[in-house]
Amino acid sequence: MTTRNKIPVPLAPELMEKSWSARESWRVFGIMAEFVEATERLNSIRPAVSIFGSARTPPGHPYYQLTERIARLLSDAGFSVISGGGPGVMEAANKGAFFGKSLAVGLNIQLPHEQQSNPYQDISQTFSHFFARKVMFVKFASAYVVMPGGFGTLDELMEALTLVQTRKTRRIPIILVQSAFWSGLLDWIRTTLVAEKMIDPEDVDLIQVIDEPEKVVEAIFSHYETRGFEPSAAEREALLNL
Repeated sequence: MTTRNKIPVPLAPELMEKSWSARESWRVFGIMAEFVEATERLNSIRPAVSIFGSARTPPGHPYYQLTERIARLLSDAGFSVISGGGPGVMEAANKGAFFGKSLAVGLNIQLPHEQQSNPYQDISQTFSHFFARKVMFVKFASAYVVMPGGFGTLDELMEALTLVQTRKTRRIPIILVQSAFWSGLLDWIRTTLVAEKMIDPEDVDLIQVIDEPEKVVEAIFSHYETRGFEPSAAEREALLNL
């Protein structure tokens, strides 16, 4: 007896559309599950500082060493340190916190390349969706420390600036480290965005540039000198609408 290879019969267009719609609907439940699980796991980490930077920075690089030093100081000062959970600057941030007094938190993302979880994580949470992950960076952070990085780092920086500028989240320190790296971007913001009236001049004040690790920690404490690290009731309400 011979067996014939069956040629798959394509679905009719209307059935394909229904199948796609069903998959999209079920995807919403996956997104909801990411939000619920991450929120429950991270609720106890405050106060925390999110540190962003390149996944391509190797151990031993000055940026790596600087990040590790900043993270260790923050951890010893009582801040949980949140990073993207991958290699490079993210690893340096987790490593510095891991050997400090507070928690090292990694918010990992599933990617085709580059993203491999580093081993320095007390709490590790993996996301499939970038936007769910970015909400968690914002929701639990008392400050952002932004190290040199590429598109992903710029994405996180601009997201933070936009949310603070539009008051969708509370005013928190946004600190760029390594002034030489960021000088071109800051010049463009001042000479183009402000000059063309794309942003208000005072929006530039949302950014601080600090190169010394100890002064990064001092700037965060200075910001909260007259208030606590916990969000107020109004700020918590705003965070629900991120």
